Amino acid sequence: MAARPHSTSRLEAFSDGVIAVIITIMVLDLKVPLQQGIAGFRSVVPAIGVYLLSFVFTAIYWVNHDHLLNRIEIADKATVYANLLFLFWLSLLPFFTNYVLEKREDGFSVALYAVAQMLTAFAFLLLRLAVLRRLSVEGELEPQDNRGKLLHVASVLAYIVPIVIARWHSDLALVLSSLVAVPWIFPNVSAPGCPSGVEAANTQISNL
Repeated sequence: MAARPHSTSRLEAFSDGVIAVIITIMVLDLKVPLQQGIAGFRSVVPAIGVYLLSFVFTAIYWVNHDHLLNRIEIADKATVYANLLFLFWLSLLPFFTNYVLEKREDGFSVALYAVAQMLTAFAFLLLRLAVLRRLSVEGELEPQDNRGKLLHVASVLAYIVPIVIARWHSDLALVLSSLVAVPWIFPNVSAPGCPSGVEAANTQISNL
């Protein structure tokens, strides 16, 4: 008997739960300093900065994950396994975030952090390709899908730069890692039937 395809709503619910746990684990790694006053707070500012960076990464992935899976109603095996691979690498983010903090942002820990980000981005690319493959079968590919795929490939390759320079400039490597995520703050693909931000705003204005 052939296996029944999975509903994307079930896939999204599971993924949302995993991502919520990831964020919770990261914030629990923040420790109250032993020092009193402003000196104590200054000592944890780097830790808060790295946590903020990891939180933004996770939030951007969650937004793009939601928009991507909204493109389809049924998840085939390729989509399910690609999603699991993506969640695996994303779930390691709290470890690599803590690793950077414990090693005081030295070159090796930052390079390792960038490698983890690169592997997570690659896993998400596989998920994107699985979704696009299903859209292609259903004849629902749109022009921006290919642009999004090329941008995604470029983003994965862009992590090579912070990985290489982390040995000499770890702070700059963290900044460059964060810049890779900037183009994905607003998903480049909207789900069919769901207007983009500009279109939604225009619709609201016209209804006034």
